[in-house]
Amino acid sequence: MQEFPRYILLGLVQGLTEFLPVSSSAHLVFFQHFLRLDPPGVVLEGALHLGTLLAVLVYFRQEVLSLTSRVLRGERGALRYLGLLALGTLPVAVVGILFSDEVEAAFGSVRLAAGLLLVTAAFLAAAEVGLRKGGGLPLGLSRAAAIGGAQALSLFPGISRSGITISTALILGVGPEDAVRFSFLLSIPAIAGAGAFAILGAGGTSLSGAELLGIALGGAAAFASGLSAIKVLLALLYRRGLWPFALYCFVLGLVVLLVAGT
Repeated sequence: MQEFPRYILLGLVQGLTEFLPVSSSAHLVFFQHFLRLDPPGVVLEGALHLGTLLAVLVYFRQEVLSLTSRVLRGERGALRYLGLLALGTLPVAVVGILFSDEVEAAFGSVRLAAGLLLVTAAFLAAAEVGLRKGGGLPLGLSRAAAIGGAQALSLFPGISRSGITISTALILGVGPEDAVRFSFLLSIPAIAGAGAFAILGAGGTSLSGAELLGIALGGAAAFASGLSAIKVLLALLYRRGLWPFALYCFVLGLVVLLVAGT
């Protein structure tokens, strides 16, 4: 019972920071370092990823169902879009497999996470130019590959997955709506893969009834906060732009660098 608040807190943090462009991984590193909050176990980590995955599927259910239906009917445009999603997913899979040790080691460095959070802030600020212009260029193979390459960088703490994919799309001239849609649909295989990897890594782990309930609560918190975070991001993106998130990442990254260096 005393672990339940920790499960819920981790779920809330995961859901909110997974979709807001502020890097969930950096916040996890900071929470571990400054609040002495133990990292989630592999089963809980998998549940949190599944909770955020469900949030994307629920919010973008119309787009997912429409794309699936059109692909099953063999529509050329839908098949092409699915191919772009596959192309965009390839880099994160390759980097995740080839550089798994480097990625894992990166989570042990608070200063690295803070420094990369400043990189996220720079991307968000640069994307404001594309956002003001409105964009309108088609995705295409090269843009999808570039967005996918940017997503691969988000394996490292401090690089926001949603932030860098949306920003890269906007910088390349893709319209805001298309950039957001592609970014979130691109997150589905990435989050699903991360969740599956975590759960498979649990092996034959045995859990008590209380632990299972805590994990379920964490997943539910990740789902609820993730759904709210998507709504907040889209509302702010179209009304205020990315500046609030860029400022937040810059200030937090700078403060952590200064504090961690003392």
